[in-house]
This record gives sequence, C-alpha cells and structure tokens, in this order.
Amino acid sequence: MSAPSVLIAGCGDVGSRLATQLLAAGWQVHGLRRDVSKLPNGVIGVAGDLFNEECPAAWPVGAVDYLVYCAAATDHDEEGYRKAYVQGLQNVLSWLGDYGQVPERLIFVSSSSVYGQQDGAWVDETSETVAAGYSGRLMLEAEQVALNSGIPASVLRLTGIYGPGREWLLTQVRRGYRVAVEPPLYGNRIHADDAAGLLAFLLDKDREGVKLDQLYIGVDDAPAPLAEVVGWLREYLGVTEWAEDASVRRTGSKRCSNARAKALGWVPKYSSYREGYAAILEGR
Repeated sequence: MSAPSVLIAGCGDVGSRLATQLLAAGWQVHGLRRDVSKLPNGVIGVAGDLFNEECPAAWPVGAVDYLVYCAAATDHDEEGYRKAYVQGLQNVLSWLGDYGQVPERLIFVSSSSVYGQQDGAWVDETSETVAAGYSGRLMLEAEQVALNSGIPASVLRLTGIYGPGREWLLTQVRRGYRVAVEPPLYGNRIHADDAAGLLAFLLDKDREGVKLDQLYIGVDDAPAPLAEVVGWLREYLGVTEWAEDASVRRTGSKRCSNARAKALGWVPKYSSYREGYAAILEGR
C-alpha cells in the first residue's frame, strides 16, 4: 500500500506539529502556507495565500487523500475571520476541483467559540450553538462550507490551545494577574501537541475504516475555573505579588466534554493544565 498523502492548508503551529507526527508515521505531507521555509523538514511546501483566489503554482498534481484545513486568522476582526475560515476554505475546495482531486476526508479545524454558554454548563457536540460574537458565527458558517463540500467531512472544535510559544497566561501570571474567584469562570484547554495528536488520531481512524462523526470537541480531561489555574501557576512559579484589582479579559463560562473523542480511543498526553504547563515550564 502506498503512503497516504495529506494536504495541511494553513500549516502553522498546530499544522506543523501534525505534519511532524504524520511524517513519523510514513505519510506524505504537503503543507500550504505563505512562507514554506518555516515548514518542518520533510514537508512538501506549497507556497500560497489562502486569501487569494489564484491557485498556488506549487499545488500538488497527484492524489490528495486527505485535507486538513487549520488556518489561523491574521486579522482578528470580522473581515479577517471571514477571509481565514470561510473564503480560505472555499478557495482550497475550488483548487481541489480544478485538479479533479476528491480527498477521502476533510477535517476542518474550528473552535469552541461556537458555544456561547455563560453559566458553567457542560457542553458537547450535541449542545446548542449560541455564538454571540462574529468569531463563533463565522466559524459556524465555515463549518457548513466544510460539511456541505461534497467531501466526507469532520469538524474538530478546538478549545483554548496552549503550549510552547502560546504562553500568554504564563506571562500574565508572572506580572501579577489576578482573577475573581466567584462566580467561577470556567475555561477549556488543550495542549498544542494534543490538538495535533487528535487530528492525527482522526486521520488514522478514517484510514482504518472507522466511521467518524461530523463533530468532535478537542479538549483535555479537566476544564477548570480560571482562578484555579492562575492560583496553581502562581504557586508553581513562586509569584507572591499580584494586582490589587481582579481582571478578566475573556467572556463565556462553559465546560467542554471530550467524551466523544475518548470513546473513539483518543487519550490526551496532557490530561489537564497541570501536566501541560509543568511540561512547558520544565522545557519538556
């Protein structure tokens, strides 16, 4: 059997981690991004702009067995999100059509921002999507583009990704970041390696002939109140001074469940923020 091929469109941080894992498993990996010099060794570079309707000159001409779309918005406003997630995906689907390529499955990387729950309730793939902001609304629109593409598709809604290079909260804690304890503001996280690992896991399951669902949530085992996470980090880092006033720079309070992914056999390497942040701080 020949090696399966995958095109990772928007091959940035998570995409590159996925590419590295797939290369180690013998996959042929194409990575589409503007600057292909930043791709991991072994990835076949496809220099291109997802926002441009013109097909990249280096577009693969052979079979594309799988497509993973995991772009990131460069402009964090409504137009930037539409370009990155809706128009970018539409462009890639158009380029596939130009070459007569029909992947066995498309995996679209979405976000838990499609859930707007505020009361700390548990949510899963069957929960109502009540996105209030443009980010969640446009993610839902992009999800429908993927699911209506004519290609078998699955959507992976990732929660707050953290990891090396994604250390905003660590920086804030070192500066004395303080948040209110009550009411608890629940947050959801997944280490970047686990986000990539779940994508690789879903691809492998599809190759094995396992029937995938249309929706999955990518999150660790332990959603937790932000105050708890900040308190644990403060103790771990030995921070003894903090701001007089509590502040929170995010909205929403929900607990996302990974039960569907775990029922398929996936197990996160970092089961909670404790293991994940400890690995970052210890350089692992």
